[in-house]
Amino acid sequence: MRESWSIAEVARMSGVTSRTLRHYDAIGLLAPARVAADGRRHYGRKELLRLQRILLLRELGVGLPAIGEALARVGSEAAVLRRHRDRLVGERDRLARLVRTVEDTIESIEGGADMAAETLFEGFEHAPYEAEARERWGDEAVDESWRNLRALRGEDADLARNGFQRVHAALAPLLAEGVAVDDPRVQELIALHCRVLRLFWEPSAEAYRTLGQVYVEDERFRRSIGGGNDALVEYLRDGMAVYADTQLGR
Repeated sequence: MRESWSIAEVARMSGVTSRTLRHYDAIGLLAPARVAADGRRHYGRKELLRLQRILLLRELGVGLPAIGEALARVGSEAAVLRRHRDRLVGERDRLARLVRTVEDTIESIEGGADMAAETLFEGFEHAPYEAEARERWGDEAVDESWRNLRALRGEDADLARNGFQRVHAALAPLLAEGVAVDDPRVQELIALHCRVLRLFWEPSAEAYRTLGQVYVEDERFRRSIGGGNDALVEYLRDGMAVYADTQLGR
């Protein structure tokens, strides 16, 4: 069985440019298995698997620094890949429903037949917690968060889309390592979590602690954050409580 591939072959197989692969090497994210006398990089099966995990995390919106931290501290590779798979499968299924909805709508328009009203919105992303948020924090706060979201551009827009996932992905290996929630590495990630939240809403210390508890108590939050790893959700909650006491309580 073949065990070595050139950088050009890896670029062709993965769709990642040779320049990007060299950049991953330069920042310590993915070193080649060996460099030949002519300076050409060669990758083994271990490196290909690592590249696959890098690309999976990129698909989930995780930034390169957080990917490096996650790869450095990860425990069971299979467990991590299962969590990535579950998220990707969920998104795949949602997009498949959305494609069917659009196709049915086209067929309905061209054929002159009305679609059932309850099928018009299958597959669309909704805000499943909006009603609870309005009840807990009021219409004004929720409406303001939507206005803030629509106004986001550039880095803030990217952070709004991917920031929470970056935090969750980077917290998981710290939890597996047994790092305390008041450790600076954890609190740095919680600070990022709070920064993302502040793009929509400015929480008080009490509100931030309450939100962490909601994450644990609400099954939908537990599933979307932890992907079946309830300990990760509790870890996030506890880290948020520390941050609320030390940073927001001032």
